[in-house]
Parts: sequence; C-alpha cells; structure tokens
Amino acid sequence: MQRTKKLTLTAIIAAITTVSSSFIYIPVGFVKIFPIQHFANVLSAVLLGPWYAVIQAFISSSLRNMLGTGSLFAYPGSMIGAFLAALLYRKTKSIGLAATGEVIGTGILGAMATYPIAVLILGKEATLFGLIPAFTMSSFTGAIMGFALLKILIRNKAIGGMLHENSVNNRWF
Repeated sequence: MQRTKKLTLTAIIAAITTVSSSFIYIPVGFVKIFPIQHFANVLSAVLLGPWYAVIQAFISSSLRNMLGTGSLFAYPGSMIGAFLAALLYRKTKSIGLAATGEVIGTGILGAMATYPIAVLILGKEATLFGLIPAFTMSSFTGAIMGFALLKILIRNKAIGGMLHENSVNNRWF
C-alpha cells in the first residue's frame, strides 16, 4: 500500500476512534476503559503495520485527551498494545496473535507502564493489580471485536492485498 493511503487510513481510524470515545467507554475508578481503542489498534496493526499503528494510537490518545474523553493512561497502554500487536502480526501473519499482542501489550505491559503515571504525576493511589484487570478487560473486549471484523473482511475478500503487506515480507514501515 502506498504511504499516502496508509496515512489516510491511519487518520480515518484515529478519527473514528476519537469520535466514538465520547459515547463508548466504561469508567472504572479514575481509569476510563475504552474498548474501541483496542479494536482500532488491532485493525491498524494488521492493516498498516507497527509504526502507523503506534501513530494512530498516539493521535487517538491525544485527541481524546484534548476533548476530555481520555486520560494520560491512554498513551502507554494504547501505544504499547498497538506496537506489540503489529509486531506479532508482522512476524507470524496471525490475526489471533495480533489480538493476543494487543491484550498483553495493553493489559499487562501498558498497565505496568501506567502505574508510575498514576502514582508520581497524578498523585493517585493506585495498585498495579487494580490497573491490570481493568486494562486487560478493555483490551480483551476490543481485541475480540477487531479479530472478528478482520475475519469477516477476510472471508468476504474485502481487504484483498492489504492483509499481508505488513507481514514478514514487507519491512518498510
């Protein structure tokens, strides 16, 4: 896929993610669980590759924070999850492993990266084992949604050559 098409698709996914954040979220304490971000991360990881997936996660997190529908916790969770999902997809060509990478990247690694933000920057008393279940639940829900949509698109031959462009054979972005 050409770079312009990848940038356009990245922007479209970020826009849809940002718009939907105003009405699809689950508040859990001082964290907002947002499964659509994880859904978008899996789509970006498989269709666009690691760098565009991380850029999409960063743009979505930034816009959500500017609009007041996100929190600082969106950055590490979504970006780590998007990167790990894309990396696993690139290495294995497995959509299931991309979804698993999103859950591990966001649910465990992202929650661990968020803990210092909660304690040091925001002054919130948080337990690491409180963040991990919340992040894991959100990322699991979104990853399943992304996995299901990609399987439907593949079965209906709706994404054609886009699917394997980000795998082992295509190393540039």
